[in-house]
Amino acid sequence: MPTSRARVPTSNGSKYLQQLCRHWEHKFPVENTAERGHIDLGQGRVCAMQASGDLLTVEATAQDPTGLPGLESVIADHLKRFGFREDLVFCWQAAA
Repeated sequence: MPTSRARVPTSNGSKYLQQLCRHWEHKFPVENTAERGHIDLGQGRVCAMQASGDLLTVEATAQDPTGLPGLESVIADHLKRFGFREDLVFCWQAAA
């Protein structure tokens, strides 16, 4: 399935991934720790995150390649809202 990855420089990665997981846990199956998060958004869409040091790595997976840009946007928009005090930058690239 098409997957893209963004490496976002931030010292608050753990905080943001936990916020996103809590935000969506009422609606979607979520698994998370302070360092990792996995959200099954249904219909073959998944958001996986890892926080380490000053980096938050976010992966977006979509069953349909045409839906991947929209999924990237939804994930980035939510995380940017949580990190409004920072200028979070998402440069999505195809994951190998």
